[in-house]
Amino acid sequence: MFGKAIVRGLLAVAMVASCAVVARADVFKMTGGQTSLQFVTVGNPGNAADPPTGYGSVANTYQMGKYDVTVGQYVQFLNAVAKTDTYGLYNSDMATDYQTIGITQSGSSGSYSYAVSGSYGQAANCPVFDVSWGDAARFSNWLQNGQPTSGVENAGTTENGAYTLNGAISNSALMAVTRNAGATYFIPSEDEWYKAAYYDPNKPGGAGYWLYPTKSNTAPGNTLPDAGNSANYFVAEFTDSTDYLTPVGEFSNSPGAYGTFDMGGDICQWNEGNIAGSSRGLRGGSWCDDSYILVSSHRNDLNPVYGSLGVGFRVASVPEPASLVMVVSGAIAALVWWRRCK
Repeated sequence: MFGKAIVRGLLAVAMVASCAVVARADVFKMTGGQTSLQFVTVGNPGNAADPPTGYGSVANTYQMGKYDVTVGQYVQFLNAVAKTDTYGLYNSDMATDYQTIGITQSGSSGSYSYAVSGSYGQAANCPVFDVSWGDAARFSNWLQNGQPTSGVENAGTTENGAYTLNGAISNSALMAVTRNAGATYFIPSEDEWYKAAYYDPNKPGGAGYWLYPTKSNTAPGNTLPDAGNSANYFVAEFTDSTDYLTPVGEFSNSPGAYGTFDMGGDICQWNEGNIAGSSRGLRGGSWCDDSYILVSSHRNDLNPVYGSLGVGFRVASVPEPASLVMVVSGAIAALVWWRRCK
């Protein structure tokens, strides 16, 4: 009788956990031919920091975006919340900074719409650019809130969630923002970004850090097709002298140890780092940077109000609640076996 009561209780917990998985903001899927938002698990909690830099120690398991957020994904975000665009999520430079890749805004305030533009056939799958730290925080809130499509930027879409923004757009206001407890989608901390890029629990000779986010201590190449240890950055010439950006994951033979792509080159990526109270952290380097920008010892930063043609972001997350269902299911199976064999 006691065993049956435990089983019933565990089944109830599993049902609740399963419902929680359904209720969470989904990892949204893109239309055919466009890359969807995907995550990889970064485990090995409690790893030591990288001795030369002091970065990379993370106490918990978490998830990191497999790729940078793309132009196509950001357009979906804009169309979902920015019909008026109260907080300037769209930057007109997005339409003009690249000749073959862009985002256009049409219509008037209250009925704005957005589209991928440019002649490059893979424009939608290239990393988004010209996004500020505040834009990245609002994108994270939108994911946390279940990707609503009300067309407005308010507490239920972009202003609360992983971060409490409440209209923050100035440097001082954005510098005061911190990640909320219970955040499920967020800009990675500098340590989270660093670990996903450089740490390798299976590094030959023992767990440790690589100098480059391609599992290498030698500078990557920059040509396609990818022969391994390669990235989109400047080496005598550009990887793509026409489009400059490359689609996320294009360097398919050069992942990081946890399965992330393009953490070096293509586009610099925001992190939560607070630099001297006046700027937010950037890491990774872009298509126009030299190899020393990609190395683990290099840090960069920018006023969180500003974007740049070389700046984008990727999203981090907590582990999927489905793991709880697996644990409970395993416990139930073990208990049933115990009852049968008793």
